[in-house]
Amino acid sequence: MSATLREPLELHPDVALRPEPFGALAYHYGTRRLTFLRSHDLVDLVESLGQHRSVDDALAASSIEPRRWPAFRSAVSSLAGSGFLRARG
Repeated sequence: MSATLREPLELHPDVALRPEPFGALAYHYGTRRLTFLRSHDLVDLVESLGQHRSVDDALAASSIEPRRWPAFRSAVSSLAGSGFLRARG
């Protein structure tokens, strides 16, 4: 079952984030996939997801401007779809 943006999400336990000047590299040890998180705001959002009931709650608690939320929802959806994030529960 794939995670949706309405359910609580968290970083998959097999994923490691390595800070980089542009944001972070995310490596999934289970699938051996690598992806780039190209903003520090996205890294902060992804790291905070486990503390919130939904992506929108995490966005509301962040300093990210609401006009930018659609791009962040899309990025989180992509990360969830590729297994870097999972449903919490």
